[in-house]
Amino acid sequence: MISPAVEKPVVYLVDDDDSFRKAVTRLLHTAGYNVRAYRTAGDFVLASRENRRGCVLLDVRMPGPGGLDLQKALGKEAEPLPVIFLTAHGDVPISVQAMKAGAADFLTKPVKRDVLLTAIRMALARDQRIHTSHELRYELRTRFERLTAREREVFDWVVAGKLNKQIAVELGMAERTVKAHRAQVMTKMRATSLAELVHFADEIQSEPT
Repeated sequence: MISPAVEKPVVYLVDDDDSFRKAVTRLLHTAGYNVRAYRTAGDFVLASRENRRGCVLLDVRMPGPGGLDLQKALGKEAEPLPVIFLTAHGDVPISVQAMKAGAADFLTKPVKRDVLLTAIRMALARDQRIHTSHELRYELRTRFERLTAREREVFDWVVAGKLNKQIAVELGMAERTVKAHRAQVMTKMRATSLAELVHFADEIQSEPT
């Protein structure tokens, strides 16, 4: 698979405290991060996000929709950005709700520089893992769709652990024909072994519908 040029991830900061927002933006710029800052959840939603890689630093209480509302909206995207809550209004029920909804971390203001930067590094690493997994499943699905109907049948029986002669009986064809289809499946799926083909099948089946 030929991947596009890797874009530098963006740290999206959503917080209605102007002085805090400016201070964190300066800190993150100094640390080498690309930052986009917004005063409200609505401002963030309306803004263009050409770069889909990164994470979100999110306040809980803001004018209009709150942080939990934005987290819920982000969770509906195909590849949700990891969310780090950073708030002066955190309590146990809110933090539990946020973490159950998939938040990467829940930090309380004032937050130490090293704690914040560590949380961001971990969130960005999580985002990269999710993105890489999504790309792999998309590529494997594309390869699978290039198989003919008969090759897909052979694929299913092969990953189920059936031998060529067993597949031949199941599909009513000569064993040599099964071998030919199997070779085509391995080539089109770019699998170097049966174990790898089974792994590919697992990845395809785990793709969200």
